[in-house]
Amino acid sequence: MSNILYNSAYDLKKALEQSKEYIQLKKLYDDVQHDESAKNIFHNFRSTQLNLHEKQVTGKEITEEEIIHAEKCVQLVQQNGKIAALLKAEESMNMLLQRITSIILEPLDELYKTK
Repeated sequence: MSNILYNSAYDLKKALEQSKEYIQLKKLYDDVQHDESAKNIFHNFRSTQLNLHEKQVTGKEITEEEIIHAEKCVQLVQQNGKIAALLKAEESMNMLLQRITSIILEPLDELYKTK
């Protein structure tokens, strides 16, 4: 029985890789990676995001300096068309994955639905 689930998951993986959302995301990511300036801005933005998220999750204080740095990172990202396009494509991909996850979890939602 679980083989059916694994096979379906691999089929879903292949379908995801062939989706227009994934193909567009990959193209935009490659565009950023081939532009040294955009690549550095994007890397700095992601590192800053991860650092702030880790601090939030662990309850550590975020300093004023870190907030200012994060705001500057966001400004640079917004000014870079390649990164802005990549982030928009990431958002589309995330929405698609949320819808897929919702469909996959429907049986559990129904099972635990309060009657």
